[in-house]
Amino acid sequence: MDFLNYAFMQRALLAAVLVGITAPAVGIYLVQRRQALMGDGIGHVAMTGVGLGFLLSTSPVWMATAVSVLGAVLMELIRWYGRTRGDIALAMLFYGGMAGGVMFINLAPTGSNANLTTYLFGSLSTVSQSDVVSICLLAAFVVLVTLGLRRQLFAVSQDEEFARVTGLPVRALNLLTAVTAAVTVTVAMRVVGLLLVSALMVVPVAAAQQLTRSFTATFVIAVVIGVAVTVSGTITSYYQDVPPGATIVLLTIGAFVALTALATPLARRRARAAAAAQPAGDPAECSIPARREAGSKIGV
Repeated sequence: MDFLNYAFMQRALLAAVLVGITAPAVGIYLVQRRQALMGDGIGHVAMTGVGLGFLLSTSPVWMATAVSVLGAVLMELIRWYGRTRGDIALAMLFYGGMAGGVMFINLAPTGSNANLTTYLFGSLSTVSQSDVVSICLLAAFVVLVTLGLRRQLFAVSQDEEFARVTGLPVRALNLLTAVTAAVTVTVAMRVVGLLLVSALMVVPVAAAQQLTRSFTATFVIAVVIGVAVTVSGTITSYYQDVPPGATIVLLTIGAFVALTALATPLARRRARAAAAAQPAGDPAECSIPARREAGSKIGV
C-alpha cells in the first residue's frame, strides 16, 4: 500500500473510481440502443478539444468536454436526419476530430505529440488537482442523469416508438444520453484514454449480461466490474510501469471471458432444472420455448 503515500496516485485512484462508476452507468444505455461504438466516435471528436485546450492555453478537460458535447449533439442530429448519407457524415466527423486534435496540439506553443499521447491512452502522473476537480464535477452530472432518469432513459432505449406514445420527450432524452456519453468520455480520458474509453463503457455491461438479464442487477454488476478493473489496472500500472488504459481494458476483457465461462455451466444447470421441473403429463412438443434473440434487450 505504499502507493497511497504519493499524491499523484491518490489523485489517479480517485479518478479511476469515478471512471469505473460513470463509464458502465452510461454504457448500459448505449448497449441497449445498439450504439456501443458511440463512445469511440466521441473520443475521436474530443481530441480536437484537447488540441484546442493546448492552443488556447485553457483546460484541455473542459475544452474537450465542450467539443465532445457538440460532437455528440451533431451525431444525434445526423442519426435523425441523415438517413441516406449518415454513415459518411459520421466518418467525416470522427476522422476530422482526430486530425483537428493532432493539428491544434502541434500548433500550440506548449503542445507536443507526447502531450496528446497521455490523453489518447491515459497517464497516472499527469492527473493534476484541477483535473480531479473537473472529473468530480463531471462525474456527479453523469451519476445524477443515469440514476435520476433511469426509468425514462431505459424506456427510450428499449422502444422509442412506445416511449413516444407514452408521452416521453424522446428526442430530448436521446440528446441527453448523447451529452452524458460525451461527458463520460472526458471523465475517463485522463485514466483510460480517449481511444480506449469505449471499451470500458461497453465490456463491463456485456460481462454483467452474462450473469443476469435484469436491468438493475446488470447496472450494479457492471459498475462493480468497472470499479474493480479501473482500480486494479491503476495499481498494476504503478507497480509494473505499463500504460494504465491498456491495462484496464485488458483486465475488463479478462473479466468478460471469466464471467462468460462461469455463466455457461450455470445456464446449462438452470435448463436441466427447468426440464426436470416440467410436469410428466405435459409433452415436450406442446410447450412453447422461451425465445430470445442474440441481440435481445435487457428486461426490467
